[in-house]
Amino acid sequence: MSGRFYCYRLLLEDGRKKNGFTWFAVERDFSVSLWLERHYRAVVLGVYRCPDWVNGILRALEKLGASSVRREDLGSMLRDLALMLKSGISIIDGLRMIVEEAPFGMAGGTVRATRLLLGELESGVSVSQAFSRHPDLFPEIVRHLVEIGNESGTLDRMLLEASAHLERVADIGRNARRALIYPLFVFAAVLGAAAFWLYYVIPNLAGLFRQLHAKMPPLTLALIRFSDWLAANGLLSGLILAALVAAPWLLFSHSRAARQWCYRMGHRLPVSGVLLRTAGMAFFTEHLGILIRAGLDIQHSMAVLERSTGDEYYREGLAKTRTFIARGELLSVAMRAANRFPPLILRMIAVGEHTGSLDEQMERLSAEYRRRFDHLIASLAEIIKPVVILLAGAFFVFIVVALLLPVYDLIRQSMLLQVS
Repeated sequence: MSGRFYCYRLLLEDGRKKNGFTWFAVERDFSVSLWLERHYRAVVLGVYRCPDWVNGILRALEKLGASSVRREDLGSMLRDLALMLKSGISIIDGLRMIVEEAPFGMAGGTVRATRLLLGELESGVSVSQAFSRHPDLFPEIVRHLVEIGNESGTLDRMLLEASAHLERVADIGRNARRALIYPLFVFAAVLGAAAFWLYYVIPNLAGLFRQLHAKMPPLTLALIRFSDWLAANGLLSGLILAALVAAPWLLFSHSRAARQWCYRMGHRLPVSGVLLRTAGMAFFTEHLGILIRAGLDIQHSMAVLERSTGDEYYREGLAKTRTFIARGELLSVAMRAANRFPPLILRMIAVGEHTGSLDEQMERLSAEYRRRFDHLIASLAEIIKPVVILLAGAFFVFIVVALLLPVYDLIRQSMLLQVS
């Protein structure tokens, strides 16, 4: 993303001097002076470009402290902007109105995105450039839709399309989170209870058993040794646990080979395979349908999908598909040759290509796979609930049995003493 931080000194109309420090999305320093003169109606006394290392540090700090942008909030902002454009309001005035309404409920990340866009446009760049300079805020498909709308004069329609897409994606994520809240809550409660028993209850009971010289079976001794080790090495056990969580995440995040292996294995396993296939096809049909309706050719659309998808298994399939399309094959033939896509997709795409209704077929498939994905997530959540409860019950049965055996031995010793 181009742009940098500048310091400036201004002479205002009332004779006061104003010093400032801010970021400008411009290619030339002279544009900064023009913008400052127009925006503040002042005489520019000086404009100073910050060094590259200062600019880098300040941009990193700004991103670190910036609020994240939720897809549903971004979609709402794009919808408002599209409605303003449709009613004849310019895009700059529309963005200003959205920023002015920010105190009335707009999320902080969306306000930041709107202000960045406004600053870009006021500095003289085009609408498509303003969006493309912020790939961390606007997904690639949104940037392409804006570029198409800006070139074809249908920016309001493309913004509405982008808004609807972001809202559909947000609905899928929201439904998935809602379905998994209860299992995650139960799992967290079980972990908390297990930590309490291992760090507090078991060490106290172990001390009592030793004082009373209770005979402890190997199962109880193993549990007590594990609890004593955790109590004596709390920091080390925490570091080991953090490493076990962080190491796979770092490997998955920074190694494409690791991601490819994980996705291949995920697609081969029964439950994860169904989940990944359904989610992948919902993503593919949703995005391809939008790009086709926007007017992108198939070759370009497949390139966008290849860059956008996070599933390495389907990314390889899209790359193969794009290679066959470049040779002149139809989309359905190329996808069949890639050997990554289900028969339903292939048949409906073939029908759409022969009837000229490919965008309509993609819309039907997208709705169907979104419905399947929502149903799958809900069913999976219902299955996870008893599994989590069963595992929790098995864990506590193990602890209770291990601790009850010495108690039975103490009771037996007490009864023998009474008899004698």
